[in-house]
Amino acid sequence: MSLVAEDVKTLVDEMLKVVSTKNVISDPYQVDNKVIITITKVGLGFGTGKGESKGSGGNGMAGVGQGIGGAVGVSPVAVLVIDKSIPGPGGVEVKFLTASTGVARVIGEVATSIMQGMVEMRAKKSQMEQQSQPMMQQKPEEKQ
Repeated sequence: MSLVAEDVKTLVDEMLKVVSTKNVISDPYQVDNKVIITITKVGLGFGTGKGESKGSGGNGMAGVGQGIGGAVGVSPVAVLVIDKSIPGPGGVEVKFLTASTGVARVIGEVATSIMQGMVEMRAKKSQMEQQSQPMMQQKPEEKQ
């Protein structure tokens, strides 16, 4: 493997350490009856270059040079707030920290869909539990 390829591999490996799911969607944390999750966007870029001189210049010396660089950018875009005291999708709110974009709308739609699915699953589970309970047998009326 060439020196440049090794440098690129090292750079990308180090940059990928920074870019993890915890940097995009945070661990939830609770404040009173609300769960808060931050959502960020991550940008990643790098470049490399190499140059070589044959020594035909004024000093007659040959040379080789190379360089590599990279950057990672992490920017918060939204905060997902789940209010435990409000059941269903009404308890979920996405607060955007930037102007609404296509990605921001999708994040809001996904959060709403997840909450609706959870509400439907709870309702279905509750209904199934009620149906599976044996009906209480009625006592025959006592004759007086």
